[in-house]
Amino acid sequence: MSLKCGIIGLPNVGKSTIFNLLTNLSVPSLNFPFCTINPNIGFAPVMDDRLLELEKIVYPEKVIRTFVKIVDIAGLVKGASQGEGLGNKFLSQISEVDSLIHVVRTFQKENILHVENKIDPLHDIEIINTELIFSDIEVCEKNLLLKKNYKNFNKDLVLQEKKILKKCLLHLQKFSFLKTLKLSSIELSYIKRFKFLTLKPTLFLINADLNQKNNILLNKLKDFLKNDHTQMIFPHLFHKNQSKIKKNNDISKIIRSIYQMLNLETFFTVGKKEIRAWPFLKNSRAIQVAKVIHSDFSKGFIRAKVISYLDFIKYKSENHAKKFGKLRLEGKDYIVHDGDIIHFLFNV
Repeated sequence: MSLKCGIIGLPNVGKSTIFNLLTNLSVPSLNFPFCTINPNIGFAPVMDDRLLELEKIVYPEKVIRTFVKIVDIAGLVKGASQGEGLGNKFLSQISEVDSLIHVVRTFQKENILHVENKIDPLHDIEIINTELIFSDIEVCEKNLLLKKNYKNFNKDLVLQEKKILKKCLLHLQKFSFLKTLKLSSIELSYIKRFKFLTLKPTLFLINADLNQKNNILLNKLKDFLKNDHTQMIFPHLFHKNQSKIKKNNDISKIIRSIYQMLNLETFFTVGKKEIRAWPFLKNSRAIQVAKVIHSDFSKGFIRAKVISYLDFIKYKSENHAKKFGKLRLEGKDYIVHDGDIIHFLFNV
């Protein structure tokens, strides 16, 4: 799967720290703005207890987890949409990811620089939101002004696209994200190619001093994000004195949240050589899911042998599941479910 999640925020708020902890890499994480210039890319393993249970039954030679792709994007500053800081380079990097982790700082430490020279998380969020909105407005305006030769394009499709772009532009000009605009699945399909930044699902990670109980800024931030119906996590990852168990739990929680934001579910292939978890887009058909393993599986698709995870755990093998009528033969239009154990039959 090519889906990926980008980490954004102002410079020096902890983005590279989070990236390193999620991916187990060691990119520079230093106390100065724009420590990250070119995006760093890594893979975060998705912890899934179902793999452990399958391993107890099958005893395979190896077990392979699925991963989510993480991109550590350079810090944004006020005026990026007009070219300030790393400007359009930063914004173009955001356009290439499918979901976002927005890191926000609330802790106060004089020895750790803040690009705005003050600690105000709501103001920081406003800076990021403003630049994302301005970027999307520019995309709308450019494409509305673009004159297309109707000989090379379907006139009705072009007119429909422009109608939706006008609807989006009006919403953005009210300083509102496009994900709060009611758009049908058909309308979304028309504008998918524009990669609007304010349409991307977002998880907020709050870099807070967890020992500071009466943090006014933190409480204001919590109220703001609750009213905005936005998911937020206050991880222990930033704090050196926190236990390894708490940090590991936080890492798993963040990665699971990313997986859900990307609209991913998991199917398994099970055999003596390996048990493997594979990601797929929710509500995908069997022929689409087969391609996740290899394009040949989709091209030469015959049928899929499917056992649910719970049935496999209950009956302990494919043969026993088949004996009790729990193995199904499904066609290419079968909607794959999370936890399905699948053996694809194909001929190329």
